[in-house]
Order: sequence, then structure tokens, then C-alpha cells
Amino acid sequence: MTERSKETAAGLARIEGYLMSQAALQEAEDQGDAFARGLTWLGPGEQHEISRQFARHHLRLRREMLTATVARAAELRTEYAQRYTHLRRRLVGLTLAAFAVCALTLAVLLRP
Repeated sequence: MTERSKETAAGLARIEGYLMSQAALQEAEDQGDAFARGLTWLGPGEQHEISRQFARHHLRLRREMLTATVARAAELRTEYAQRYTHLRRRLVGLTLAAFAVCALTLAVLLRP
């Protein structure tokens, strides 16, 4: 991958992250507004405050879930890398053992 394509990919990732964060913010505000509208006994100022608090709480929960998902992905990446290394070593060992058995069998069969 060239330096230019790496920069392009990084720029696109930043734009994607920005757009995702804006979508999450809009979703949190929409959810907060919907929740606050259901509290009809509150005045407009109180509904606005409830909506704002709900949106803040919603974003915090979303951030916590995302952080937990990223941490779990890192754990799985490490675990699977270790498993892959172990499997590769076993496969190489079995291949070498099979080759040795074949070579020994040929040596015994081709003995004069």
C-alpha cells in the first residue's frame, strides 16, 4: 500500500468516524426528545432538560458499549493469533513427522 493510499484510507476513516458520531448524536437527541414528549405533565423547559439529560445518558452508554466491544475485539484478536500460531506449529510438526515416516519407509523398501 502506497503512502498516498494510506493517507486516503486514514482520511476516509476520519470522515466515516465523524459521520458516525454525528448520527449517534442525532439518534441520542431524537431518543431524548421522544422520551421527554411522553412526559406531558412537564413544562417545555423541563421537557428540554429531561431530553438533554436522556441524550447525554444515551451517548455515555453507547460509548461504554463501543469501548467494551473494542476491548473484546482486541482480546479475541490476541486469542486467535495464539491459536493460529499453535495450530501452525502443530501442522508443521505433523508434516515433518509424515515426511520422516515416508522417507524412512522408502529407505526400508529400497534397501538391497
